[in-house]
Amino acid sequence: MNTDVQEKQVEKTESIKRGIYILPNLVTTGSLFAGFYSLVSTLNGNYSAAAIWIFISAVCDGLDGKVARMTGTTSKFGVEYDSLADLVAFGVTPGLMMYAWALKPFGRLGWLAAFLFVVCGALRLARFNVQVNTVESKRFVGLPIPAAASMVASTVLLFHHFGWPSSFKRLAIIALIYLLAFLMVSNFRYYSFKDPALIRRQPFGFLLLAVVLLIVVAAEPIVMTFAIMLIYTLSGPVGFVLTWPRRRRLEKAVHKVHEAVHREGES
Repeated sequence: MNTDVQEKQVEKTESIKRGIYILPNLVTTGSLFAGFYSLVSTLNGNYSAAAIWIFISAVCDGLDGKVARMTGTTSKFGVEYDSLADLVAFGVTPGLMMYAWALKPFGRLGWLAAFLFVVCGALRLARFNVQVNTVESKRFVGLPIPAAASMVASTVLLFHHFGWPSSFKRLAIIALIYLLAFLMVSNFRYYSFKDPALIRRQPFGFLLLAVVLLIVVAAEPIVMTFAIMLIYTLSGPVGFVLTWPRRRRLEKAVHKVHEAVHREGES
C-alpha cells in the first residue's frame, strides 16, 4: 500500500517537473488577480469597484476551462489551481465585501454569516472536485460558487444604483448570505451551459431573441444583471419543485420493479 502511494507521488512530481500549461493557468491567474483586486477595493471602501472586479474574475473563470479544452491543455494541476483561485475570488472576496459593506453592524453574527458563505463555498468546490466524473456535465449539483459571488456583486451594484438605505441593505444581505450558503451545499440542479448543442445551428428566432436580450441588458445593465443572476439562483429550487411529481412517479415505478424482482427471487 505504501509503495503504491509513493509511486503515485513520484508520478505527480515528475509530471510537474515536465512543466505546466501556461495559457489556461495564466487565465486562472487573471481570475485570481481580479479577485484580489476586489479585496483591495473593499479595503479602500470602493464597493462598486469591488463588485465589478468579481464579475471580471467570473469571466476569466469561465474562460480558463474553455481555453484548456480547446487547446487540449487540461491537467490535474490546472484543476487544483482553479479551485484554489475560485475559493479566494468567489469565497473570501465576496465574504469580506459583504461583511465590510453591510454586516459589520451585526457584530459577531455578521462575520459568522460571512464565514458561513466562505465555508459553504469551500465545501461546494470540494464536492465538485470529487463528483466531477460521476455527475452529468450539463448540470451542476448545488449553486456554483462563481454564481453565488456574482449574485452578491449584482446586489451591491443594485443597492448603489438605487441608493437604498442601509437598513434595507443589512437585512437583505444577511438573508441573501444564508440563502446562497444553503444553495451551494444543496442537491438542487443548476444548468452548467456546457451543452454542445448551444454552439450548433439554432432556429433564426433564437438569434432574434438573443439580440433583444442584449438590447434590454444594455439599456439597464445593473438591473438586468441582477435579474439574470436572481433567476439563475432560484432556478435550482424552482426546477426541483416542478420536477417533484415526475421524480415521485419514477421512484414508485422503480420501487415496484424491485418488489416484483424480490418476489420472483423468493418464489
